[in-house]
Amino acid sequence: MNKITRNRQTYTQTKAINSTQWVILALMAFGLMIALIAQSQARSAPDSFADLAEELLPAVVNISTTQTVNSAHGQLPQGVPDFFREFFERRGGQVPQPRSRQATSLGSGFVIDAVKGLVVTNNHVIQDAEEIKVILQDNTSLDAELLGKDPKTDIALLKVTIKKGVKLKEVRLGNSDKIRVGDWVVAIGNPFGLGGSVTAGIVSARGRNIQAGPYDDFIQTDASINKGNSGGPLFNLEGDVIGINTAIYSPSGGSVGIGFSVPANIAKTVIADLQEYGRTRRGWLGVRIQNVSEEIAESLGLDGPRGALVTSVAEGGPAEKAKVNKGDVILTFNGKEVSEMRKLPRIVAETEVGNSVPMEVWRKGKLKKLSVKVGELEVAEKNGSAGPAKVTKTSATIEELGLSLGRLNDAARERFKLPEEATGVVVLDVVAESPAAEKGIRPGELIVEVSQKEVTSPEEIKQAVKKAKTRKNKSLLLLIDGEEGLRFVAVKLKKK
Repeated sequence: MNKITRNRQTYTQTKAINSTQWVILALMAFGLMIALIAQSQARSAPDSFADLAEELLPAVVNISTTQTVNSAHGQLPQGVPDFFREFFERRGGQVPQPRSRQATSLGSGFVIDAVKGLVVTNNHVIQDAEEIKVILQDNTSLDAELLGKDPKTDIALLKVTIKKGVKLKEVRLGNSDKIRVGDWVVAIGNPFGLGGSVTAGIVSARGRNIQAGPYDDFIQTDASINKGNSGGPLFNLEGDVIGINTAIYSPSGGSVGIGFSVPANIAKTVIADLQEYGRTRRGWLGVRIQNVSEEIAESLGLDGPRGALVTSVAEGGPAEKAKVNKGDVILTFNGKEVSEMRKLPRIVAETEVGNSVPMEVWRKGKLKKLSVKVGELEVAEKNGSAGPAKVTKTSATIEELGLSLGRLNDAARERFKLPEEATGVVVLDVVAESPAAEKGIRPGELIVEVSQKEVTSPEEIKQAVKKAKTRKNKSLLLLIDGEEGLRFVAVKLKKK
């Protein structure tokens, strides 16, 4: 009886051990399956891009533009003295007059709506064009009209007149935010006018700022891109357009493996506006901003250099109405984090005009929540609200020195490219052959001290000149901050 019981216990234990082993084996198999799925999703390099190219080539088009330019074959260079012209006329009759000729340029584009005939390209491809032709893969030529363009992102939208019997092939704009550095990409375009050409490479970098415009966020790729590829698509391996090839870095003029594409997610908003309104309608906040350095972050009590520091607020703009103050650091806008200063213009631009959105700012060591109604950038630019502020000369034109001076405000900083930390009084103008001109003082330089006393306004310098004349001083000692750094200059006081 006991033996039977023990055997049963042993059997039960063995059965339990076997069950545990099966669970472990099942978990290992599941883990292996997940790993295989992840590996397949990583998408290693295909054996060939032929199938993808065959599918996408019909949607990529060549753009041919024509414009009239003036030229004069044999014309004398501009600025040649009159007596040479008279000699030329005696020998040849008349100086050649400018003649008109037709100039043609080539680029690339791609179809995004086969039914409506919508084609995307770069703005610089069709700029100043009088006639635009879209040439398909089979060399069919279609007339195209410009629906709208956006120089800030270098995007243009065309509409072609579809001929009877012609069927267009379209491609879709993908999600460029999902692409990672190292992913495979394929570029198709019209390099050097050769027609549909396919090149492949990887994403070399993201978020590149090449100083091409206010919304730079380029995808960098080493896929070969040359002249004529402009406006063509950059595809992922699923056949989605994740970028519009726009620029290359090329000391030689040819491809050196550094090309730049406008991300599809930026292009989507622009294209939608161009299709609906014929122009862009970007959000506008009405602030001037700068980067937050580590030193600034520490002084403001921030946990690190992030956000956009407000240096000025446009009068009557959305930010002023939302009670945004100079010195605020904008940390989030419409629920999106502002990780660095240059992110804010793009986030605001992509926000729907007229919407009231939340915004978080850092003010005097505390987080403050605000709500702002987004304005329209294009309207603000038209009425001058978003343009650079004007620098007006103050009444402190000091004839004794030969200087016209102004306060160091935001407008002066922008005009003369002065750093935020600069102090003093800005030199707006220098009279020729004046005492200041003789000492090499130039517009844009700063007068930091007069007679070893700090100054912050033109009126203070005017008063210093008046005191020096009362004491019958022949010169005035100025501390100048310029390109060479700080320097003391003794400027003679000229009698009025």
